[in-house]
Amino acid sequence: RLPLHLPLRSTNRVLLRKRDIVNARPFLTAEWRDLLMLNYPVQPALLRDRVPHGCELDEWNGTTFVSLVGFRFLHTRVLRLPIPFHRHFDEVNLRFYVRRKEDGEWRRGVVFIKEIVPRRAIAWVARGLYGENYVALPMRHHKATDQAGTTQLRYAWQRAGQWESIRAEFSGDARAFDDDSEERFISEHYWGYAKRGAARTTAYRVDHPRWALWQASAARFEGDGAALYGDCFAELLSATPSSAFIADGSAVVVRAGYELPR
Repeated sequence: RLPLHLPLRSTNRVLLRKRDIVNARPFLTAEWRDLLMLNYPVQPALLRDRVPHGCELDEWNGTTFVSLVGFRFLHTRVLRLPIPFHRHFDEVNLRFYVRRKEDGEWRRGVVFIKEIVPRRAIAWVARGLYGENYVALPMRHHKATDQAGTTQLRYAWQRAGQWESIRAEFSGDARAFDDDSEERFISEHYWGYAKRGAARTTAYRVDHPRWALWQASAARFEGDGAALYGDCFAELLSATPSSAFIADGSAVVVRAGYELPR
């Protein structure tokens, strides 16, 4: 039964809201911690063929971004159950930003170009249920603070016998950023969208509070961008990121995915 407070403005609207409610149950709960975000301006034409059906590229002040993001998954549960040997792990992903209008409101989300995790089972489940482009590679992370109070954060993965990584450093207290800042734009997309062919899109909601953020310095990607992400991203990722920051992270809830109406 539909809750009584739903506005019955049209049959299609009610069906869409019903689908949202049915699929809003938590699928995964965890903590995302120590998020490292390296951001690169990109020409929109590079991404248009990757935009899922029903979405459009999202921009900040007229600029389209891709981001390399590394973070820690901690205390992971699937359908409320802890999975042995899969509770704590790292992830690094390359993503861009989209939006979709529903019920007169913009839902701002991310699309993942590739996601790296250390466990094959995680990659298999994410590919099957959400259509995400996951790969499994050996991974490790490093976080250390020196006597001067500077913290170094690094996420690494082993591919073709070589270790590749993203890294940055930060210090001091978290900064307050305006709601319309680049940092808030990057860190506050609460939907995931996955392209499933020309006309199919999987959507899912991610719930978390606003994160504390630090400006990062000495940020860089060290690896073969062409081999990992394709020739089209090689030059982009060989450059210094236009911005980088760290988020402390929080508990998160990833809701069950559902297919958007065509």
